[in-house]
Amino acid sequence: MNPSSFGWINKQTLIFHKVFSNKALTLISLYQELITCGYIYGSNTDIALSYIDKADFSSEEICKINHLTALMVVHQSVKANENFIEDTVLFYKKINAHKTHFLSEIIKKNNSTEALEKIIHKRIQIDSNLINKSFNYFITNALLFIDVLAYKEYLISGHITEASIINEESAIETIVLKTLNAKTEKTKYDNSLINLFEQSLRYQQTNQLTYAQAIKYLKTPLEKQYILDLACMATWTDKTIDDKERYFLFNLGKDLKLKNTDVTTAMQSISTFYETHKKDIVLLGSKNIVKSFYDNSSKIVIKLISRNSKRLLKELSQSKELMILLTKSTVKDLSKEEQKKVNEQLLDIFKAIPSLAIFILPGGALLLPLVIKFIPKLLPSAFDDNRIED
Repeated sequence: MNPSSFGWINKQTLIFHKVFSNKALTLISLYQELITCGYIYGSNTDIALSYIDKADFSSEEICKINHLTALMVVHQSVKANENFIEDTVLFYKKINAHKTHFLSEIIKKNNSTEALEKIIHKRIQIDSNLINKSFNYFITNALLFIDVLAYKEYLISGHITEASIINEESAIETIVLKTLNAKTEKTKYDNSLINLFEQSLRYQQTNQLTYAQAIKYLKTPLEKQYILDLACMATWTDKTIDDKERYFLFNLGKDLKLKNTDVTTAMQSISTFYETHKKDIVLLGSKNIVKSFYDNSSKIVIKLISRNSKRLLKELSQSKELMILLTKSTVKDLSKEEQKKVNEQLLDIFKAIPSLAIFILPGGALLLPLVIKFIPKLLPSAFDDNRIED
């Protein structure tokens, strides 16, 4: 099986059903496997359930296999007698209904298998020249499990809303931000990352989720376990969990109505995973993971804006209000209402430019403050007429 060639989904589903057709797999039973193989942490080092030989697959190819496995386990436990591939394509169509240019051309294909292969390829963002390892690690692939949770909700209830996914992401960002703030000693990069999260939350919606609201939103045991594991990952950005962070994590567990043993296990899991794979995962060898993430995220945004400068200029020229607000943002803070307008209008532009679709993927909004920061600097000619003096 080759996850980078057409036909891999048919091959994997065939192997999966041959091995597990008579076994009662559930997402809860699979979750620990997804932890151990690194899927939950966004760094896939092994194949969950070990039913396929890892061979010489890249981490991205292993991620594709694990993502499909998680989706298949959900489908088998909820709608075993229905068509997995068609149900999954329809699910992605529904959650991306508001993102017409991202998946519309893919979903139009008559071949559902080909469509799903392209969706997963696009979803995992396999393009080393565009999305570097640190971005994959912290944002895109670490949030893939949101798809799986949403897929389960969709299969059970028959519907899924954009609002539910946005709330899930906002709850995660709010709690991760709270976790980052729990550090005893913060470097300038910790503060930069905290600031990035704060700005991202402000631009995403007028009414931000408070910590209490985020906790209340997480209802199922698996959602709670997932956010705890992500929080543990966030504390490990400097490769250690200090006393203040430990205290925070136990309080988080208490707020989530989890046992102290659940928190201890989550901390041990992240520590064991990082220690076991520190030689395999390039990012973990860096002196400061947060510094790598922030610096590389800035490079990504600059590259994308520069690469699409002509198209961006054309789209921006059609929105005088957006240009005025972006210019204003360079010299003073925007009001919540202005931030909302900037967010909505920029997302409309991203939908119109396929290569900027990354900013409307789960986690992509985290980079929105960097986009707003760099657009006026990288496209100065577009803003000269709208320059606001101090």
